[in-house]
Amino acid sequence: MKKRMVSGLILALSLSSILAACGQEASKPTTNAPAQAEKAEAPAAAKVEAVKINAATAGDTNMTELLEKAIAPGFSEKHKGMSLNVVGTGPGDAGSQKLYAKLKAQKDAGKKEWDIDLAIVHQSIMESMMKDDLLEKYVPMSANKDLVTTPDSKNSLGTNIDGFAIPLFHSQVVLAYNPEKVKEAPKNFEELTKWIQANPKRFGYNGIKNGMSGVAFTTSFVYWKTGDYKQLTEGPYDAKLEEKWPAVMKELKALPVTYTNGNNGTLDMLNRGEIDMGPVWVDMFLLWKAEGRMNPSFKMNLLEPGLPGQPMYVVVPKNAKNKEAALKLADYITSPEVQAKVIVERNTWYPGIDASAVLEKVSEEGKAKLFKEVTAEEISKRSQSFPLTPFFDKLKEAYEKN
Repeated sequence: MKKRMVSGLILALSLSSILAACGQEASKPTTNAPAQAEKAEAPAAAKVEAVKINAATAGDTNMTELLEKAIAPGFSEKHKGMSLNVVGTGPGDAGSQKLYAKLKAQKDAGKKEWDIDLAIVHQSIMESMMKDDLLEKYVPMSANKDLVTTPDSKNSLGTNIDGFAIPLFHSQVVLAYNPEKVKEAPKNFEELTKWIQANPKRFGYNGIKNGMSGVAFTTSFVYWKTGDYKQLTEGPYDAKLEEKWPAVMKELKALPVTYTNGNNGTLDMLNRGEIDMGPVWVDMFLLWKAEGRMNPSFKMNLLEPGLPGQPMYVVVPKNAKNKEAALKLADYITSPEVQAKVIVERNTWYPGIDASAVLEKVSEEGKAKLFKEVTAEEISKRSQSFPLTPFFDKLKEAYEKN
């Protein structure tokens, strides 16, 4: 997924309403026949067929809130009779794994219609979904297909996904901190490790469980210590590189940190003063501030040489029961208008489709909010990719074992 921050998008379809019109010839009375004869009934009002779209999303609670509160009302207003049933499968890679397992089970059982119509998943699961032929190649049908331009809309951690997914957004992990306690924020990993050692238990992250912010921090620590970023993210795969990891993981785990229970947990502990600094997602941090759930004085920065960012993908299962309706939903959430108002302004994510088509619809206030503390230039230079899938799986395994 290389350094970048924006672009990519999605699709089209049609679901017809049924118009019931029945004309009946009126009875001809014995008197006043000219006035009454052959008078047909007026056509009945068009019926709107009710469709409930099962939309499942991996990710933390902010993902279910996005669909339920920011997407569903506008979508149902635009598409009468259509509504969303939103299901969250949980944070991190585990949430996407649950979605994959459910779709795979339905395919293996020979079901002709699957009960997930649209899904939002992490990069890590795309290889398995593509390998098992679980996804519809819907992007060529998308109304937004010309705006699907980012590299990671074509390739996900080494897997060719061209035509099968559109990034809903791009997010970025940064360090959030309390400036009253952290007078001078670390600029790089060397300064950060020294700060952690000088301030035991005041840095918090969630390891590699229950949220990708901790996974991102762990990954970038490995990049820093090994110097193998380019090959780990671009290939080729070489198991010899993994021989360095046990010592790196031991060094990481020896740091006197506080372990949180996930993305939300890190934010909670920071806001309550239980820690002074930790890795968080830009969007969650800014959203919590906007909602009054985070101290407005808290700040963020992006370490050198960088921290990972990632997209989440909008996909449509191959045998989705309500596929046409799902395609309408995919079109809606990847449209420039919704990307501008919901993805960028509401959630402070970088857009998933071509930025030039989105940012022209974003207010100056929205642009300033997104780039106030971490500039576009810093994102461009320091937004890292997660490793290729074989390396990524082994890296998480090494963390658990060491």
